[in-house]
Amino acid sequence: MRLLAENPEFTQRELAESLGISLGATNYCLRALIDRGLVKAENFRKSHRKRAYLYTLTPSGIAEKLRVTRAFLARKQAEYSAIEREIEQLRQELQEEGRP
Repeated sequence: MRLLAENPEFTQRELAESLGISLGATNYCLRALIDRGLVKAENFRKSHRKRAYLYTLTPSGIAEKLRVTRAFLARKQAEYSAIEREIEQLRQELQEEGRP
């Protein structure tokens, strides 16, 4: 969704290449986002490509992108905190064994 928000003029082929997935998978995902009302596809009539579309996030799509981003950030912060605690525990174990 971030890629679409930043590049609404991308073709499905460009999206697929940027995401590292097949064109068919890209089409499937776009269809699902459109069906859920998160993305809107409009003909990009000024384009020299007859079948070019402009993919834009709907208000629901923007809200979903924010929700997903917040959840991702919360998960990464929790992972970071867990790693910090583990590092501190390992340091204490090393100190107890007389190693710096």
